[in-house]
Amino acid sequence: MLPLNGITIVALEQAVAAPFATRQLADLGARVIKVERPGTGDFARGYDETVRGMSSHFVWLNRNKESIALDVKRPEDAAVLRRLLARADVFVQNLAPGATERLGLDAAALLAAHPRLVVCGISGYGTGGPYAHAKAYDLLVQCEAGAMSLTGTEHEPAKIGLPVADIAAGMYAYSGILTALYERERTGLGGAFEVSMLEALGEWMGYPAYFTRYGGTTPPRSGAEHAAIAPYGPYRAADGAQVFLGVQNEREWAAFCAQVLQLPELAADPRFETNSARVAHRAALRERIEERFGRLSAREIERRLADARIAHARLRDVTGFTEHPQLAARDRWRTVDSPVGPLHALLPPVTVPGREPRMDRIPALDEDRERILAELDGTSGQTPGNR
Repeated sequence: MLPLNGITIVALEQAVAAPFATRQLADLGARVIKVERPGTGDFARGYDETVRGMSSHFVWLNRNKESIALDVKRPEDAAVLRRLLARADVFVQNLAPGATERLGLDAAALLAAHPRLVVCGISGYGTGGPYAHAKAYDLLVQCEAGAMSLTGTEHEPAKIGLPVADIAAGMYAYSGILTALYERERTGLGGAFEVSMLEALGEWMGYPAYFTRYGGTTPPRSGAEHAAIAPYGPYRAADGAQVFLGVQNEREWAAFCAQVLQLPELAADPRFETNSARVAHRAALRERIEERFGRLSAREIERRLADARIAHARLRDVTGFTEHPQLAARDRWRTVDSPVGPLHALLPPVTVPGREPRMDRIPALDEDRERILAELDGTSGQTPGNR
């Protein structure tokens, strides 16, 4: 049995942040009833058509869920939602700011009616403050959180290629819900909490925030190199290939000089004898490393790095990742059902010996309506919740 078997979550969700949180809860066995707009559903369904006609975002975020389409502004559909909430353990929403209040679904009203309910609200900037009602998409929050100021080259900032603000908010919503359920086991009461994308990504900005506030300068944009550690990044070999490596401490630096570069005296060069000195003389350091690497193939450099136990990697594209030999060796791929047939999906990253995560169907829009309504009416022999 999975740890969240018996927990029912009603999710008035869309896009990435909330669906990412609820999918992880569903992976652990929770029942997630996804409430979508009639006609179009979660607008992430329409982001692209690359997965045999389905959206890659939707496929990623919505396995293990049930779908019912409700126009929650219509009294009859709002009544269905309230009946679902009366039987739910958790309510998750990431509607536009103020929407739940207008619908009478704010946390205070829900907890007054259902004291054991856990209520999670996800927004761009949180309640209150001058940004409370601002629209928030991943790119915009990356800008507001300062993340884009750190990413890119010296001359041009770049958006991080993953929706990191959404993912951060989803992760904190996920852990917040688990914490609230654990607390409910001790107190018998639910509760409400909120997660904002700005504050979630802001937590991930911790190192550059401290570096800037107390160091007086912002870490420079450094492409694929590390702004505060050297050598750390790509270095070119004689055959034109790039080898990525990272030296984390002085013991590794000495081993790198002696065993990889075969220049042990370089470790004691005053320009390079500490990490701060190496960062300050990054250009000269790169020149010395690539002068040596320019005599070696990438394969030989990788062999020396492995022998010296220096961390290194090859640059893979997305296809290279999906074909990664480590994932294959660890049997990390499964098949999930969907409206377009079986699809490959990665297992969740938390591995528990002897326990297989839930890897069930990705729903079509409104595909579970009849069964959910029958459960509410008591005609199916099942119950839709655990309250």
